[in-house]
Amino acid sequence: MNTAGDTVDLLGMLPSDLEVFLQALGEPPYRARQVFSWLHSGAAFEEMTDLPRRLRSRLAALARPGTLSLSHQETAPDRAAKFGFQTADGHTIETVLIPHRSRTTICLSSQIGCAFACAFCATGRQGLRRSLRPGEIVEQVVRVQKSIRPTRLSNIVFMGMGEPLANYAAVVKAVRILNSEHGLAIGARHIALSTCGLPNEIRRLAGEGIQVALAISLHAATDDVRDRLVPINRKHNIAELMAAARFFARETGRKIAFEYVVVPGANDTPEQARELARLLRGLPSMVNLIPRNPIEEGGRAEPDPAFRFAAFLKRHGLEAIVRRSRGAEVLGACGQLGSPERPRKSRARSLSPGS
Repeated sequence: MNTAGDTVDLLGMLPSDLEVFLQALGEPPYRARQVFSWLHSGAAFEEMTDLPRRLRSRLAALARPGTLSLSHQETAPDRAAKFGFQTADGHTIETVLIPHRSRTTICLSSQIGCAFACAFCATGRQGLRRSLRPGEIVEQVVRVQKSIRPTRLSNIVFMGMGEPLANYAAVVKAVRILNSEHGLAIGARHIALSTCGLPNEIRRLAGEGIQVALAISLHAATDDVRDRLVPINRKHNIAELMAAARFFARETGRKIAFEYVVVPGANDTPEQARELARLLRGLPSMVNLIPRNPIEEGGRAEPDPAFRFAAFLKRHGLEAIVRRSRGAEVLGACGQLGSPERPRKSRARSLSPGS
């Protein structure tokens, strides 16, 4: 059970968990749905006005509606916003809101730091401090959703700090909580889990019965290059990873996204393009090319190498999208979360819908 001190973090509970918790307090089952709905609106216990006062008092004594505190918030010129949340044990995690004309996406963290040390990722330089609990993952969504009302979050990507599949049980539980019809009810098909390449967990995810999207951080098409950029490849090579990817696609019927940070001079050669086209042949997939972002200072990545690599891929019959970086000016773009602190030119401010 998720706890903070001697109190229980209710945001880490499914409706069925809450039902058990409340029944132990002598409450009827329908109270669980009420409390769950209130919790996922970001309400404090005293605001849960359809609950008896005595129950609100008992909840306040025994439990917490979340454990995170907001430490900073910055909004980039492109309207992407980075939120820094402090955990109860004093660590900082970062969450990014990415507004778009047709959707509003939140990029979640699943761990404090990361053990996998990819060459272009600031989080990996920290090492792994610990994994987040389900309630800490869910609370990122609840807090950001509350701050942007009446705009509704439509998409979730687990592409923030940490490796989601290395925190497998907590992440899957958080997905089920966020998907619940009694709370935020974000469709599983609008939730994407990103992995640097854990084949056993990819196969396990295929059997969960949740229609989440899978994004694989590939970043190279040959083992010699991937070994340097993504060290986990030395344990699970490309052949093993691709076998798991094909298994996932076959079992779920879902297209797989392959993320590819373009590192000039390393993985953007015509040979890498040819090998990538060969790897993905016959696999329902899409390729997202990501310009490499600076990870110690703000500013946008140079996109030209990514567009040149996209042209190489097209010659081999493989279409790729060059993904626009969002939030780079506040170190909120791909690979930048957990970058060393820099002087902030503007103070944290709240977002208003459409701002």
